[in-house]
Amino acid sequence: MSAAMIASLGAVMQIAYVPSDFEAALAFWTRTMGVGPFFALDHVQLEDVKYRGAPAQIDFSMVIGYWGDIQIELIRQHNDAPSIYKAWRDEGREGVHHVCILVDDMAAARAVCARAGAVVVQEGKVAGGGEVIYVDTGGGPGTLVEILKTGAGGREFFGMMREAARGWDGTDPVRKLG
Repeated sequence: MSAAMIASLGAVMQIAYVPSDFEAALAFWTRTMGVGPFFALDHVQLEDVKYRGAPAQIDFSMVIGYWGDIQIELIRQHNDAPSIYKAWRDEGREGVHHVCILVDDMAAARAVCARAGAVVVQEGKVAGGGEVIYVDTGGGPGTLVEILKTGAGGREFFGMMREAARGWDGTDPVRKLG
């Protein structure tokens, strides 16, 4: 496989959605699909956020749950700041918004994306020394890829969520975090 291919960065670990009806989507994932529990992160604070190269003040919340080893993320934006989430909703889109790949070396990941022709459309700094970029791979709807270098303890945090999902009995489907 060419080093310029996005897949060379690692396996997809997350499927993310930006639904028009957040509560209905959450109910679908927990009640119909049996995914959970979801962990809620309200009004996420990223630093040095840029959308298409310009500074952005995006106010968004997310819930994260696991379906086996795949993370399911639902996102809702609370303000009208330009973002990948607002653009998606403004276009009336539903379905998969992006997938996520975890990396240890963001500089190397950015280089792979550039060689593959993928364009960074949104980026920011994650608490604890992490960084996130969202790249448009040019393939049309559903080809946005999040590349995440977690902050300190991030992978362990995801592991805790994954373990909570194993044998989940449907109780307490949404658990608030920080």
